[in-house]
Amino acid sequence: MNSVNRRSVLLAGLGAAGAGALAACSGSSGDADRTTALVKPSDPAVTAAEKKRTSTGKVHKPTLTAAPAMLELGGGVMAKSWAFDGRAPGKELRVSAGDTVAAELSNQLPDKTATSIHWHGLALRNDMDGVPPATQTAVRAGSTFTYRFIADTPGTYFFHPHVGVQLDRGLYAPLIVEDPKEPLSYDDEWVVVLDDWVDGVTGTPDEVFAELRRGMGGMDMGGHDTGGHDMSGMSGMNMSGDKGGASAAPSSSDSGDGMSMKFMLMGADSDLLGGDAGDVKYPYHLINGRVPADPDVYTGKPGRRVRLRIINAGGDTAYRVALGGHRMTITHTDGFPVEHQRTDALLIGMGERYDVLVTLADGVFPLVALAEGKNATGLALVRTGSGRAPKATVRPRELDGAVVTASKLRAADDVRLSPRKADRVHRVDLTGGMTKYNWAIDGKAFDMSDPTAAPLMVEEGQRVRLDFVNRTDMWHPMHLHGHTYQLGGSGPRKDTAIVLPKKKLSVVFDADNPGQWMLHCHNAYHGEAGMMALVAYRA
Repeated sequence: MNSVNRRSVLLAGLGAAGAGALAACSGSSGDADRTTALVKPSDPAVTAAEKKRTSTGKVHKPTLTAAPAMLELGGGVMAKSWAFDGRAPGKELRVSAGDTVAAELSNQLPDKTATSIHWHGLALRNDMDGVPPATQTAVRAGSTFTYRFIADTPGTYFFHPHVGVQLDRGLYAPLIVEDPKEPLSYDDEWVVVLDDWVDGVTGTPDEVFAELRRGMGGMDMGGHDTGGHDMSGMSGMNMSGDKGGASAAPSSSDSGDGMSMKFMLMGADSDLLGGDAGDVKYPYHLINGRVPADPDVYTGKPGRRVRLRIINAGGDTAYRVALGGHRMTITHTDGFPVEHQRTDALLIGMGERYDVLVTLADGVFPLVALAEGKNATGLALVRTGSGRAPKATVRPRELDGAVVTASKLRAADDVRLSPRKADRVHRVDLTGGMTKYNWAIDGKAFDMSDPTAAPLMVEEGQRVRLDFVNRTDMWHPMHLHGHTYQLGGSGPRKDTAIVLPKKKLSVVFDADNPGQWMLHCHNAYHGEAGMMALVAYRA
């Protein structure tokens, strides 16, 4: 077993796990020491919180088999990967708010590979959060584990592993929690899952991480590169003539000093993301598991109002999403309603979800996910009438129109947190860079073999503020397990938010779900390299 796989099994991080200690606390109480008692995932406080959730009594019992799969991505493109029940995305799991999920994970992965399932975005009981070793023991190959919890909050969610960089394989699927009192009026739904794809085409995520982990310290970077990909001194490097590869598989390039550049992406730049857009060169960008040359097609009728539930399941890519010939009305982000806002396009980082409404026109229209800063796209089609399908490389003018980011949204009145002074404030410094590929929180490596070593302490009932301070030259989608936070005083309620380079983002949440919860960058490779912390409740 190579060092990457061994580390993944032993530390059981995530497709955004690994390391990243916590940042300083503003209060005099500071961080916990070894004598501080923490609420454990199986403690009575966790059970008590679960009993407060409203239950319908209905139980869903899916079996999710994680196993090797040969996936057909369309257009004759085949990918040898891992998936749930032989398909990627996996089969949608749809329940009503208050229903109980009793999902059995059957681990049939090869090479004694352990895995888990994290139910991304759900505020569920702590021992079902799926984060080995913090909340459970990793599910060994050949074994099963049943996740049982009440899904009491309506919204658009998804599930994926929380071990190593398994997130960047095919092990993910949508989870839709319907609202029995749905206030929106629409005629149909379309779940749209975005993904950047490398596995089984040009390599594996473990191989990607191994290359990235070597960093860029051995290259002549002109004395620069403090966090992002500085291009100084790179003019003589063969970059294979592409900027990320929209369709063709990228070839290996070499810096001239023997350093392979098969997977590392250089020169990806985005104004929306504040500069450097990503680390990884992906051969394909998928919508609902399909390549642009052979896209997924939604068939509807003109004049019908459709709700799109858009999920970014990618490992390293933010997408700018637009539907040609249409404007979208944003209604939700990360499962929670916002004041409705019309837009031409939206920006969605890894782990984020957006719900939008569109009224369909007559014809054939491209739904395009532009890989922000990477000069590549994913494509699906909306067909409501006759007409020729657009080319796979189509880029509708809406992509260059008004683009909504989370910072421009406002929480709906019924989910906006009441004004209240924070009882606890934690400063969370995002640190590291490409030179040593040492992404971290507060410059420290979080040791998944000792997850409770230095947690960010909170107490049940507190209003908590997290001040994300991005000291790097790259953006980071920061995800908090088990809670939703609010951006600023009246921004949207989210569990994953983009923190731009050299910027500060303050979020607040109420500590109402006891246990131990991960806080990490949802870039699969940044998290695995080190950008992670533990938020823990005091017993």
